[in-house]
Amino acid sequence: MKKIFLLLVFILSFEYSYAENKIAYIDINNILNNSIVGKSISEHIQNIKIKKNEEFSEIEKKLLDKEKDIIKKKNILEKNIYEEQVVLLNKEVSEYNIKKKNFNKEIEEKKVKYTKTVLNSLNSIVSKYVEENSISIVLPKKNLIIAKKDLDITNIIMNLLNNDLKEIAF
Repeated sequence: MKKIFLLLVFILSFEYSYAENKIAYIDINNILNNSIVGKSISEHIQNIKIKKNEEFSEIEKKLLDKEKDIIKKKNILEKNIYEEQVVLLNKEVSEYNIKKKNFNKEIEEKKVKYTKTVLNSLNSIVSKYVEENSISIVLPKKNLIIAKKDLDITNIIMNLLNNDLKEIAF
């Protein structure tokens, strides 16, 4: 009985804490896609892809022309010469596919590198904003089900990022 009484006194003796925990959320993808630096990264990557795809289109056209030429000569050429040309063409096609695959891998690596640069800058901006505004927790928007719009700090952080980082070195 004494233990229960002590426990009740202990629980009731606590005063309510009036500390406020501020929570906010941020949409990182929106910032990466719509900030000035994010748009410049997308544009830069897109320009590289367009130029390289033009080169790839020319190579594809040449390979298709070679294939058509070999097919036309199928009945004219000796069997072993025809097979050699087919093997050479297949080798060229294989090399082309490897080049294309390596290019796509290289583009993804560049995109990741540029995004990391932006995220590093964004991290310091968010940290500074959180300290200045006494925010306890900042959550990513993708992990939320529902939240008040006034807790969204995406546009504020995007404006700070736009002022701080307009472009990166490519």
